[in-house]
Amino acid sequence: MANLASAIYRGTVMHRRLRPVAHRFRYAVSAWLFDLDELAQLDRLRLFSNERFNLFSFYARDHGDGSDTPLKQQIKTLLAEQGVDTGDGAIRLLCYPRMFGYVFNPLSVFYCHDETDKLRAIIYEVSNTFSQRHAYLIPLAASQVDAGEGGSRAMLQQQCDKLFYVSPFMPMQTHYRFRLLPPAEQVTVLIQQHDTEGRVFDASFSGRRVALDNRAVLKTFLRHPLMTLKVIVGIHWEALRLWRKGMAIQPRPEQPRYQVTRIDAQVGVPGS
Repeated sequence: MANLASAIYRGTVMHRRLRPVAHRFRYAVSAWLFDLDELAQLDRLRLFSNERFNLFSFYARDHGDGSDTPLKQQIKTLLAEQGVDTGDGAIRLLCYPRMFGYVFNPLSVFYCHDETDKLRAIIYEVSNTFSQRHAYLIPLAASQVDAGEGGSRAMLQQQCDKLFYVSPFMPMQTHYRFRLLPPAEQVTVLIQQHDTEGRVFDASFSGRRVALDNRAVLKTFLRHPLMTLKVIVGIHWEALRLWRKGMAIQPRPEQPRYQVTRIDAQVGVPGS
């Protein structure tokens, strides 16, 4: 399917814990970039469906507030409420699709563009295994918007305090530092988690773009036939390994099912 912004990114997820015990794993995955204006076109693919069961599928309620409100409308309303003017610009979502009707997305990233296709804000949507979801909305500073071709190829740096319970082995009193290479021929999402003593944890995804067509969808399935199941099984397996290494379980605070926090734009996050 020619001239689509939507694509598949084949690459690798890596997690590395530095303290108080060392722990590392990596595995191959395929994330999808969905331009929310292109879902009807993607629905013509044989092995992918929008809002219907298929080998791969996308359901808007897997993101945002989980309601029946169209996802792009939700994001546009949210941006407007937070004073981020993007007009009718593109909203592109990097995430995993459902496979055989199932998906778990630990992190989904919304790239919010204005009508000139400049990137204006990033929304980091985090889900935990307790059926809870939280989003961090971070607008780009003016210097970031104007950097690179169309404001889209500069390595972005942002940060925010951790406000949402994710891993039962990670305390809440930490903050995130994000480094992003927005989607083009490659995409990178790197998250470093810090406490008062320094870096505690790294997580990253890096992938290379593959154009979306029937052949690419089939090859993606053959490469990772149980990928979405592998994600959730892998989370619990790695949690078991951490528990066996002596990691203490952190108490889980009260948390609404869905909440959005705006973070002021941050540039030039210091290196670790």
